Order: sequence, then structure tokens, then C-alpha cells
Amino acid sequence: MENQEQGRLTFSKRLTPIEVEKRIILFFYTVVAEFFEFEEGRQFFMDVTDNLGKEWTFVGTFHANSIVENHVSISWAQFSLEKGLKANDEVTFTEKPQDNGPWKKFKVVIKRKIRLFGQDIWGELMV
Repeated sequence: MENQEQGRLTFSKRLTPIEVEKRIILFFYTVVAEFFEFEEGRQFFMDVTDNLGKEWTFVGTFHANSIVENHVSISWAQFSLEKGLKANDEVTFTEKPQDNGPWKKFKVVIKRKIRLFGQDIWGELMV
């Protein structure tokens, strides 16, 4: 899912059980094409700031696949463990203004659905 937040590009998705278990996140390339130029097998790095201001570096890899479609895997093992991510949590990456650094910069927000008084409510994880 791609949209704009205050004029900045974002991409997001809900996590699958496999993504939580393997501590990677997968995006079809069409979702992230605005941010990265595809080159099969090439790795890239993302400087990411969470909602508490902690900085992380995620490593991504481009994968070509004629059956499933080209996709990107982003490894975030330590982040996933520290945040206690679960299946169906929603992750949103928002591009931050770039400086002269070699890597793209993003803000990451994780939301979890809770049930309160019989209503489903999405709340931002603050861990």
C-alpha cells in the first residue's frame, strides 16, 4: 500500500506470521519502486528512526522471480525482537528528507489492532 503523508511518500503492510518468525519483511517491488532502483541480488541499506527516536539500519535485498513477481526483502532481526512484533501488526515506512548520505532515510511506525469496548482500534506501539 502506497500513499502520501504530509507530502512524503510512504509504504506499508500488515505483517504475516512468516515475516514475524523469520524477522524479515517482504514487499513486492512495485510497492517500493519510488524509493529504490531494482537490481537483482543487490543489497541496499535503510537508515530508520522509530517512534521513540532510536536509530536502526535495515538491510534489504532485491529478488527476481518470474512466478511471484520481483520483490524486496528487508532484514530487521534485532528491531523485530526488541519491538515484540506480531502477525497482523501494521508497519509503515515514511521517507525522511535526504542529506548527502549514501542510504535512504525513513521513519518507521508500527501499529497493532486492539479490541476496546467491542471496537477494533489501531494503536501505535510505543516500545
